[in-house]
Amino acid sequence: MSSAKLNRIIACKKQNLIDMILDIEKYKEFVPWCLDSVIHESKDLGENIEIKADLKVGKKFLNETYSSLVLYSKKKDLISVTNLDGPLKYLKNEWKFKEINNSTLLEFNIEFELKNNLLNLIMKKSFNFGLNKIADAFEQRALKLFK
Repeated sequence: MSSAKLNRIIACKKQNLIDMILDIEKYKEFVPWCLDSVIHESKDLGENIEIKADLKVGKKFLNETYSSLVLYSKKKDLISVTNLDGPLKYLKNEWKFKEINNSTLLEFNIEFELKNNLLNLIMKKSFNFGLNKIADAFEQRALKLFK
């Protein structure tokens, strides 16, 4: 299983960053290797928001679509994501937010395992590079939208 943690201070308000991350259908516009992003269902349950979405990731002919359940706890300022279907055997990621002045401390944790063992080995070797590239894309998007 691959796992990583990432902390960043991003120069925007917490709620703006949360809203941007929950706007999954825009991922295809700025997230590296995201070829398509679709929200199938979104429910505001008062304290929580529940979203079922698909991401198509990869490059041109080599791509996979996975379905995930995204839960946003308004009270805890926490977004958690688990897989529902697709190439992932296991996925758990969490986004935690803490506003500091007019910036946000973002803590991102991810654990995942692919069903394909060969792809798991390949992903482990390039995982930190890919994670940082994706984190940079989210940060640049936030700065573009909210600065």
